[in-house]
Amino acid sequence: MTFKENARLDTSQVRSGGGGGGRRGGGGMVAGGGVGGIILLVLYLIFGGGLGGAGGGAAGGQSWNFSGNEVTAGGEGVSDDFSHCQTGADANEHRDCLVIGTVNSVQAFWTSAWSDYQPAQTVIFSGVVETGCGTANSQVGPFYCPLDQQVYIDVSFFDQLEQLGGDGGSLSQMYVVGHEYGHHVQNLNGVLGRAQQDPQGPESGAVRVELQADCYAGVWVAHADGTRLGQEDQAILEPVTQGQIDSALSAAEAVGDDRIQEQMQGRVTPENWTHGSSEQRQKWFMTGYESGDPNQCNTFSGDLG
Repeated sequence: MTFKENARLDTSQVRSGGGGGGRRGGGGMVAGGGVGGIILLVLYLIFGGGLGGAGGGAAGGQSWNFSGNEVTAGGEGVSDDFSHCQTGADANEHRDCLVIGTVNSVQAFWTSAWSDYQPAQTVIFSGVVETGCGTANSQVGPFYCPLDQQVYIDVSFFDQLEQLGGDGGSLSQMYVVGHEYGHHVQNLNGVLGRAQQDPQGPESGAVRVELQADCYAGVWVAHADGTRLGQEDQAILEPVTQGQIDSALSAAEAVGDDRIQEQMQGRVTPENWTHGSSEQRQKWFMTGYESGDPNQCNTFSGDLG
């Protein structure tokens, strides 16, 4: 998607974490992953996996209270670390500003859609970062830590995503952010822990958790062009195009378990799946986008497709 050039960004929703700076904790596992190091293992962790510190619970039954595309969130803030990220034009030009603008939009949507939503900060880091779930480095890729309720993103991951088959478009990158905030919603509503309780297999809790986060990302996209900050009258994003939806689908395809297994080991082993197939990830993103309704994202019952 494209940001409106004059839209104002709220940098208070992010902070810099390069080389450390996060809170340290023990006993937790991050929800996320990237490319590098032991590449096969790390690839299987893309966008989330085993999650320490998250509670279990029933899916569905949330009280969503949005109407149409008119959704709002809090006011603006300024961070010296991201002083170059002030407008939508900056978000269209710089990847870290794009992440900030996406965080603004995603949180504007969830704040309006769900009365129990609690905002989560994003840490944009490079190198090594300390988190409530322990120490992580850039090889892990984007992840969500349920113990400190923060999203962690190294923007260099977007290059790796493109190498995996994503088309490099803006919505392929924004989809990553939307997915990670889907994990935050799951943590708040008590279903995130199902990934840890049932961590592998084509019908596992882990796969169902990941596909729901894909669906939540699609729901946000359906409403993104109506998201606003503070009392501004202007939406911060232009309407989505079909080409941009195709871009998001290219990212979902690139990180399907079957595609990654075929590339890495030359065969598909569904018993080891943790995120779902490329087709499933695309299907559930589109379920969210086409319905625009979080209640249609109950992946915990029925056929996953």
